Amino acid sequence: MVNIYTDGACSGNPGPGGYGAILTYKEKRKELSGGFKLTTNNRMELLACIVALEQLKNEGTDVTIWSDSKYVCDAINKGWLLDWINKKFKGKKNPDLWAQFYSLFTQHKVKMQWIKGHAGHPMNERCDQLAVAASQGSNLPIDRYFEENRE
Repeated sequence: MVNIYTDGACSGNPGPGGYGAILTYKEKRKELSGGFKLTTNNRMELLACIVALEQLKNEGTDVTIWSDSKYVCDAINKGWLLDWINKKFKGKKNPDLWAQFYSLFTQHKVKMQWIKGHAGHPMNERCDQLAVAASQGSNLPIDRYFEENRE
């Protein structure tokens, strides 16, 4: 069982943003983070999950993703994502990331678990630190899809 902890951060919404993720498997632990010059918090929450799932080497891995994002957890746990896919994401934000997430999600046995943010959970707090630090980096890349499709 792989546990993935994720968080996204954004200074302004939109604004400079970052994501943080921690993967744990037995005694192993890997931290990931990155940021963008202009993006949204929801994009960073979702991207944290994507980047973490991309690290998995074996298809069919049992995974629990711990996220403080209701947006991400509810999209899976309440079945919204399948509805959005069936409607070709009409009227929905972040179709690029949702399509990427779904492709990775279906390769594994993923359970989404919501965790209250900023409530003292050590892994969630660390992911927040990673995300905030990434959002404050210098020479942040451009989130091209976001900037080209802003309303």
